[in-house]
Amino acid sequence: MASRGLLCRGVGVFQLSRKVPLLSASRCCSQTEPEPLTVKLQNNGIRRIILNNPKKRNALSLSMLDSLRENILTDADSEDLRVIIISAKGPVFSSGHDLRELTSAQGREYHTKVFDTCTEVMTLIQDIPVPVIAMVNGVATAAGCQLIASCDIVVATEKSTFGTPGINVGLFCSTPAVAIGRAVPRKVAMEMLLTGTPISAQDALLHGLISKVVPEQRLEEETLAIAQRVCRTSRPVVALGKATFQRQMSQGRDAAYATASKVMVDNLALRDGQEGIRAFIEKRKPVWSHKAEKAHD
Repeated sequence: MASRGLLCRGVGVFQLSRKVPLLSASRCCSQTEPEPLTVKLQNNGIRRIILNNPKKRNALSLSMLDSLRENILTDADSEDLRVIIISAKGPVFSSGHDLRELTSAQGREYHTKVFDTCTEVMTLIQDIPVPVIAMVNGVATAAGCQLIASCDIVVATEKSTFGTPGINVGLFCSTPAVAIGRAVPRKVAMEMLLTGTPISAQDALLHGLISKVVPEQRLEEETLAIAQRVCRTSRPVVALGKATFQRQMSQGRDAAYATASKVMVDNLALRDGQEGIRAFIEKRKPVWSHKAEKAHD
């Protein structure tokens, strides 16, 4: 029961979404007005972005990608934004690209725009200074699987599955392979890519594609608990740490240590870095400034 109290204290808007339809406000405006492809909510530092096109299996069409990019970028540098959670409405988290956009009728220039935009969104998720958590309850395939592989943390239900079935329709999932191949062992990635066979949530956890598997009824509770723990830390320290992690992972061992050692020194020079150390020594809770100000040169 304590966990329910946690939700009530910190995330009132999100608790409300359990009781009433998430998009009821938009329906009141006009019966003919189309619902947005994504929905953005924010409360107490946590931004919720919901993929909202279940009739089309939340396909990452160019319009969906544009909407997702806008939702991520809006006030991304604001101190009020501490963490982003990406989830989806319906039984499919995302089925990947909209294949109707990939026919010859659309042409090479349009196809290039689709994949360039997708790449921009995936790299944005990794480059934005706040953690991005995927909350998955269903199927994530192709570019949908790429999306969750690009997130910093992934919490999924036991019924969720993950796959790259492009090979079965004559389109090898080369761009999803960039993110997936950096998240799971190479041979696991190749089996997924070459056969198109989906893997279970437990196998995805075993291979490192996702962070945690939870029962469906606990998905939101567990995800929000992680997000709230992030909110209790210093924003500039998190931003520095996330950027450094991404950078050093692409380097060799010696270069990675050189990068990380320098950043540790930079971290110590932050006002919040020194506040944390003082609070530990003084046996009190730190009071974060959430500003990238230096305590010393």
